This record gives sequence, C-alpha cells and structure tokens, in this order.
Amino acid sequence: MAEPVRIAVAGYGLVGRRHAQIVLDRPELALAAVVEPDGAARAAAAATGAAVVESLDALFDGPPVDGVILATPTLQHADQGLACIARGLPVLIEKPIAATAAEGRALAHAGRDAGVPILVGHHRRHNGTVRAAKAALDRGDIGAVRAVQATCWVYKPDRYFAAAPWRTRKGAGPVSVNLVHDADLLRHFCGDVVLVQAQTVPARRGFENEDLAAALVTFRSGALATLSVSDAIAAPWSWELTARENPAYPATPESCYLIGGSEGALSLPDLRVWRHTGAPDWWTPISATTLIAGQSDPLVEQALHFARVIRGEEAPAVPAEAGLAALEVVEAVETSARTGAAVDIGPG
Repeated sequence: MAEPVRIAVAGYGLVGRRHAQIVLDRPELALAAVVEPDGAARAAAAATGAAVVESLDALFDGPPVDGVILATPTLQHADQGLACIARGLPVLIEKPIAATAAEGRALAHAGRDAGVPILVGHHRRHNGTVRAAKAALDRGDIGAVRAVQATCWVYKPDRYFAAAPWRTRKGAGPVSVNLVHDADLLRHFCGDVVLVQAQTVPARRGFENEDLAAALVTFRSGALATLSVSDAIAAPWSWELTARENPAYPATPESCYLIGGSEGALSLPDLRVWRHTGAPDWWTPISATTLIAGQSDPLVEQALHFARVIRGEEAPAVPAEAGLAALEVVEAVETSARTGAAVDIGPG
C-alpha cells in the first residue's frame, strides 16, 4: 500500500471536526495537522493526536503536508486558498468557494495558472443517490428535464449561532450556507444557469443576514427551477433531513427535490421515477419504480477522491470553476433580491 496522503485540516468547527475524524479513520490518509486559532478548539483538536498550530503560516513552516482542507469561515477562504496555492499545495475548500464571485474567480485563475488542484466541498456530488439520479437523467429516464422544485427548510437553534457568531453576519445566511448546495446540484443535473429572479426576507432573530429566500432559476436548456430555502422553518423537507448523509440529523421519509421531465418525473432523495403506462397521458395510470444506489458517506468519498487528486490519479470532480458557477447563482439570488430585477448570468 502507498504511503498515506498527509492532510492538514484548517478550522476545527462542526465540519472541520468531521473532516479530521475521516482523515484519522482512513488508512489511506494521515492527519498531519489541525490549524485552529481559537484556544478552546485547539484544545479539542489536540485530542486527535495530530499537531495543532494557530495559523497556516505555522503549518507551512512545519513538517511537510500533501494537501489542505479549508473548513474555515467563508470570509477567509480566498486568502487562505491563495496561500495554499502559492506553496503548491492542493486544497479542498469547503463551500462556498469564497465570499464573492470575484474572489472565487481569482482563486480559480490562481490555481489554473499555478497548476495546483482546487476542489470545492460540494460533497453531495459524491453521494450514491446523486450519482444514480445523474445517471438516470443522462439516460433520459424522464425525457427532457423541464422543471425542478427544490426545498431546503430547516430550523437552526439559537445555540448554532451562539457557537459561531460569524453565522449571524451578512453573507453567512441560508442563501450562501445552504442554497449554494442546491445551486451546485441543480447545475449538475440541469446544466448552466442563465437567469435568476429572487426575493429574501430579513432574519426574524435580528441578524444581519436573511433567514428565508425564494428563487426562480432559468437554465440554458430552457428548464426552470423554483428554490425555497430557510433556516427558520420547522419542517421535514431538506436534504439534511431526507438524504441520511449525516447521523447528526434525524431522518425523515420525505423528498426535497422534484424533477419533472417530458416523459416522467424523479423525486430525490428517494430516487422514485414516475412514468405513465405507455406514452405520457394524464388519463392513463402513472406509477413509480425506485432506482438502486450505492450508499456510503459522501464526505468520506470526497476525502478519498481528494487523495487521488493529490496523487495525480484523478481530476477534481468539483473543480474551482464549478464552485465558482454555484457561487455566481447565489450572488445572483442576493443581487436580484436587493434590486428587485432579474439577473442575467450567462448567454441565452
């Protein structure tokens, strides 16, 4: 077996801890260090047995590492990503790739110019359910995709925000934190987005950011998607509560995506394909079959993929350009909500 790939994890919050534990658990990987400026979090990270340092500069001055996972606040992604690229270190950046599309574009250009791989942490792409759905759509199981309804309604408790006050600030609301996942998956399923019309509602808790948003998204193919996201609605309809990716969330049997095609429809994450008997006809019976999908932790699959990218065995499944495109959709949602106008983000 090859030597383990030495990974450093920057940021030891909710997601950083999961990344670090995955790296610890996999024999193909080695947790070279944890980067964390907060004293209490550093003390918790020390329990992993890995080296714990306060900054990326301290990491770069220490023993060699092969790649870095950035699980830090979004506002830090651009500077930290550029610092890793400058040292030739492949980097996996938690979504969104940056706080603004301009910063994401600078990261993508820097990585391309330096020949340093950048991966963006849209881990749902590594979910077996998503892979099965993408294959079904590519096969034409439901014909041409015409419309999508996507719902992300969750209720984040006060302690979620108290633990990390940056989550209450502008740019850290459910549009950038949650909707960016849906933007990436819908682009993955339906192709490039060309037009966005949206509205947001200020947080009822008095935070700087929104707690509710709705968007109408037009794809170059002509398909339309309606997206609704909130972190202040108590409901069972979200990827977190339906996909069974993370045991921290109680599972529900509901679906949060409905994808309508010219010959059938697909719901996710239950992977039910609905088709009429014979040709499409609302006067003939319609029934569902359930697709089969492999089940594994997509964060684990993403980490192993990162190792293969570092070794030069694979190209990034979600490169910087894909992360940038998802962020452009998010930015268009924010701009449209602020101005009241539709935002054109691509050629028609």
